[in-house]
Amino acid sequence: MTHKRAVSDDSSFYGDINAIEYLNQRVDSFDPDEWMMQHHEQPGWAQPRILPTPTASDLHNPYAGVSYAWQLTESVDDFLARLPPATTAQTSEIPWIYICNPYIARVAKPDSLNQKSKGNEDEGPEQEGSKLDVVIEGGMERLELLGNFLQEVPKFGKPPSTTESEKNKERAQATLNILHLAHVGKVRAGKWMLFCDVLEVNGVWDIVAKATASNELGIASKVAPRPEQGDLRKERLICVYTKDFMDKVDVGRVVQRLKELGLADNKSRRIYYKPDVFTYLGISGGNTWGLKASIYNSSEAFPSGQDVAMAL
Repeated sequence: MTHKRAVSDDSSFYGDINAIEYLNQRVDSFDPDEWMMQHHEQPGWAQPRILPTPTASDLHNPYAGVSYAWQLTESVDDFLARLPPATTAQTSEIPWIYICNPYIARVAKPDSLNQKSKGNEDEGPEQEGSKLDVVIEGGMERLELLGNFLQEVPKFGKPPSTTESEKNKERAQATLNILHLAHVGKVRAGKWMLFCDVLEVNGVWDIVAKATASNELGIASKVAPRPEQGDLRKERLICVYTKDFMDKVDVGRVVQRLKELGLADNKSRRIYYKPDVFTYLGISGGNTWGLKASIYNSSEAFPSGQDVAMAL
């Protein structure tokens, strides 16, 4: 996957050619497949496992026993009445209000590697075989290389417009490397992010929770409770998780259902999709690397399963 960066009139920098080559070699040397090989993992694209459709007696709940999550022993209506987001206070015992899709098997929360990632314990339910620790280590190394590149590039005397173009090329390459690394390491979940007014949050969450439990959306959903401090009128975040950020058919199917439910559109209620690996690495809005914090939005056209079948 290693790529060669040509030094030409359009893309090279004025200044010491050895320094230029050294800087380019450092960022070009990061190869996600090689990184996983060095950590004793098989690179490449894992084939999805086809799980049998469970019967009513074979439902799954990675959050079984977690007090702030829906339990299979209660109805969704009882769960919603027990933990209404508009009035349920956010505490250390209730960081989120959570519901998992019972038709999709995932790793149980106590066994998940993200329990070691402080503040990120409630991202998308983990896929079996996830190597989150390796992905975070490799992702942070790639971000360090990007940070060094961004810091050194202006020193080579190129016009600001060209320098910024080179920075953007490197940001794009770093993003691709990180996403590929996450996919190889089975850190593939991501989420559509909805922000709604506190006066609407109970109603919106009611729709999302019921659609999640009935297998209409993705692998799980969560909503932020009422903050203990700060502006209680602040918009609440609802995350709707999908199984694989690279599965654009599934990502598109979920956002299409959200549109049908009246929770998103292409304009006034445009929503954005963020892969979990970005959250684990601290890639949020206004980040120090200048990276985009999302990879899709609801105004984009996504392929359907029929489109993919016709293309085969």
